[in-house]
Amino acid sequence: MQNLTVYLAAKGYTDDLLHELAHAGVHIQEVRGRLILAQGPAINAAWAQNIWKEPVFLPISSIKDGAKQLKAMLRNWALYAESDHHGRAKLVQAALPHVSAKPVKFGTAVPTAPLGSWTLWQPDTILASAQCTSPFADGEVHFEEDKETPPTRAYLKLWEAFTLLGKRPQAGELCLDLGSSPGGWSWVLAECGAHVFSVDKADLAPHIATHPRINFCTGSAFGLDPRHSGDVDWLCCDVICYPDRLLAMVARWLELGNVRNFVCTLKFQGETDHETARQFAAIPNSHLMHLSCNKHELTWIRLG
Repeated sequence: MQNLTVYLAAKGYTDDLLHELAHAGVHIQEVRGRLILAQGPAINAAWAQNIWKEPVFLPISSIKDGAKQLKAMLRNWALYAESDHHGRAKLVQAALPHVSAKPVKFGTAVPTAPLGSWTLWQPDTILASAQCTSPFADGEVHFEEDKETPPTRAYLKLWEAFTLLGKRPQAGELCLDLGSSPGGWSWVLAECGAHVFSVDKADLAPHIATHPRINFCTGSAFGLDPRHSGDVDWLCCDVICYPDRLLAMVARWLELGNVRNFVCTLKFQGETDHETARQFAAIPNSHLMHLSCNKHELTWIRLG
């Protein structure tokens, strides 16, 4: 049987994923919207929102038969419904066990039950994988949002990163938030119980600045000397800058500082800087991913 993988591109970034896969030497067999069917085993792909490992084609004789074959493989399934056979696919999904799609409360663990992904490739053929890299439908995490406290929705990126990692700052840990204004990330870190040293040229939102666990300093995100910062548990950075400048800053902290964990956002301005993204991905013990809360950006994470 041919070894296949399906990569589901982040919304709006199919071309970026195709570029990434081509550079890695992956042979693309077919592209349908955001779904990329490729030959060979799965590789780490930052622009993939979800990866379907070892998918199979299932010929079906009816809607009932399609549901029966899927249930024989796995209990929980998420339909990727953007196809020409949307209506028929919905009928198959309706015949499968219900999977809760309630928004996630931050701080709860990710689902542990396997969640397969499938689509109706042809009216009589299902493409399905019981092994996916994300425990969420289409790799998208939807939270119970706090629409009152955070000054912008950027805080959701940090919520998502910590949720997927299964790890977050703990009470008493020290976090640096570089380029922090207006303070959404500082607020998340402080609400986790950590002490936050928040740095930006612009002020924090007033109600964030008064948080008892946030100390704000006016300055450049790039101005701190890692040699004078002591032990840092988390360095977080969502600053707007070119990715190569962020890479230079991270390299300096890796060489001269003592940071256990990093969470940084690569923000692309204009064309995607694939070369710098690859340099981030090549940093040992790190991971580059597109969060469902990201836009034209990637999140780089390195855990100690």
